[in-house]
Amino acid sequence: MRWDKSGNLKVLLITSRDTGRWVMPKGWTMNGFKPWAAAEIEALEEAGAKGYISKDRIGVYRYPKILDDGRIIPCRVRVYPMIVERLKKNWKERDERRRRWFSPKAAAALVNEPDLADLLKTLSKNPKKQPVIQSLLKAS
Repeated sequence: MRWDKSGNLKVLLITSRDTGRWVMPKGWTMNGFKPWAAAEIEALEEAGAKGYISKDRIGVYRYPKILDDGRIIPCRVRVYPMIVERLKKNWKERDERRRRWFSPKAAAALVNEPDLADLLKTLSKNPKKQPVIQSLLKAS
């Protein structure tokens, strides 16, 4: 997330590699890394985003991950907010994804996961009042 020059919150979405739908950077847990540290690595690899990440999550959502062989794995995603300080021009998955900033309301309308859409909608109303974001802003 970031705030634009007018003080409006923007959230960064990326396209998925398989279908091109709009998603948030996310990944599997990584051995030896705390969940928020893994989220920070995924944000860098998938979106080229660098910044301050919270150790506290702002929410959770679920979605069915469809594997190449057709199997479906139910996934539970913990969302850790990051205040993005910069976007790298060159990053690991730059040739496989697009990235774009949206208002939380617009982002909610674009994602396929209802729980993620609900989470994004909560960011439309006074995001700086949310305790996790308040703490993150103080740390950044």
